[in-house]
Amino acid sequence: MTSNRPLPMLRSISFLVGCVIVAGCGSSDSSTNTTPVAVADAQALKPVAVQLNWFPESEHGGLYQAAADQTFLSHGMNVEIRPGGRQSPVAPELVLGRGQFAMANADDVVLFRNQGADIVAVLAAMQNHPRCILVREDSGVKRFEDLAGKTLQRQGGRAFLEFMRSKGLLDQVKEVPYHGSVSALVTDPDVAIQAYSFAEPLLAEQQGVKVRKLMLSELGWNPYSSVLITTGDMVRNQPELVQDFVDATRAGWQHYLSDPQLGNEAILKANQHGMTIEALQFGHQELKTLALPEGMSSKSIGQMTDERWHTLVSQMVELGLVDGDKVRADDCYTMQFLK
Repeated sequence: MTSNRPLPMLRSISFLVGCVIVAGCGSSDSSTNTTPVAVADAQALKPVAVQLNWFPESEHGGLYQAAADQTFLSHGMNVEIRPGGRQSPVAPELVLGRGQFAMANADDVVLFRNQGADIVAVLAAMQNHPRCILVREDSGVKRFEDLAGKTLQRQGGRAFLEFMRSKGLLDQVKEVPYHGSVSALVTDPDVAIQAYSFAEPLLAEQQGVKVRKLMLSELGWNPYSSVLITTGDMVRNQPELVQDFVDATRAGWQHYLSDPQLGNEAILKANQHGMTIEALQFGHQELKTLALPEGMSSKSIGQMTDERWHTLVSQMVELGLVDGDKVRADDCYTMQFLK
């Protein structure tokens, strides 16, 4: 996934099955502590819309898996997954009530709240953030400090850049716009690019260039990623629906990380701008290390901690990205739905 690809026409995918569903027909996981509900007909399904923050990719695998293997249906929901793009209206869709859930990164949640939107995180699929700086192996760059004298293609205004800048890591780096291509990196060893670890490395290596990933998480910038968000109003007034959706999404992620076939097939159907099965397979392997680091059990997928959220908000306040009087870490998330 790149954050600056051309924006094609957006498409919506509805996974409505108009047949009789009986209890247990959908795939479920006992670790979600739920029992699939019996659904008499399609009219009994609760309509739910979830807005993606980017075009469908492996980072959304849990949602597509839950749709494809009927986990959403077994929890009594007809879920519409709305693909996003470079200008995805994530927060507005929720605030205006056009959708019930969306995907974002944890730092996006903090920014949304700073702008006055009552957005709340309810699940975090990726414990470690995939953001990295990608360099060629023959560039001589092995640490962030080695970027001095190099050219960095990046999309301005991103929080991770301000974090790097605060550490003095961009003082001697020439910053230029990033346009969503690895071509400059491929042709010039003195060029580094912003990247996600489950996407751009494959693109570069497919062109015969060996690369090295400098992970921002190892530097100390590590917001949760693939975060499921909703509104405070939903949390307060429709907690049963939020619980059902969180349970089904967690099960979807557990199934996807175990066997991504159905989820990847659904993503390929939904993504019409050059997605390939090779990219999804590469992304899936990388996601396993991001979602389940250091031997973390699949039963713990989606979990969050107070410490991580408080650290993130403190970092963003110190960087001048948000107003500490407007944003409280405790308001950015809730763990009441993570059993």
